[in-house]
Amino acid sequence: MIEVRGAVTDEFDLPLASLSSLPRMEITADFHCVAGWTATGLRWEGVSFETLYRTLIEPALRPGTSITHIKCRGLDGWEAAVTIDDILAEDVLIAEHLDGHPLDSDHGAPARLVSPRQYGYISVKHLSRLELLTTAPAITEGPLIRSHPRGRVWEEERHGLLPGRAVRPFYRALIRPIRFLSSRGARDRQG
Repeated sequence: MIEVRGAVTDEFDLPLASLSSLPRMEITADFHCVAGWTATGLRWEGVSFETLYRTLIEPALRPGTSITHIKCRGLDGWEAAVTIDDILAEDVLIAEHLDGHPLDSDHGAPARLVSPRQYGYISVKHLSRLELLTTAPAITEGPLIRSHPRGRVWEEERHGLLPGRAVRPFYRALIRPIRFLSSRGARDRQG
């Protein structure tokens, strides 16, 4: 279930089964971690985010509303606010399969956002909520861990205040704890 909240006429829940009524999409893309590693040639399958948005969400917007960001939340509590331009890019999808197999807990089951042009922290695992925003969200992170508001790989936008190369070693040390907490948090919330 994906909750749709924010600037809509009536908030609603989107059953994951409803994704099967939309055209399927498959992309092969690299996945870039903010810590500096890259997994190459991953084959993701799911639904184009733009198709989902235009078909099921945009018709439910409050009249005259202009969406600037969509805050995506996972079952593990992780959130990423994505600009409307970035999230509607042609290669962004809600993935349910990776390399021909259903997603497992480590990779974001049952569904995750995949935005290949952005660092992995934008690609929210265990997607459970989409909040439609009409202004940029407030910054809630402290200066040491502040993520970049866009996180574009080719611009090396790793951190909100510091150059990307300066924070890479710090992020690398957090890979194992984040992976463990993400997987455990999703299992706890799924029951």
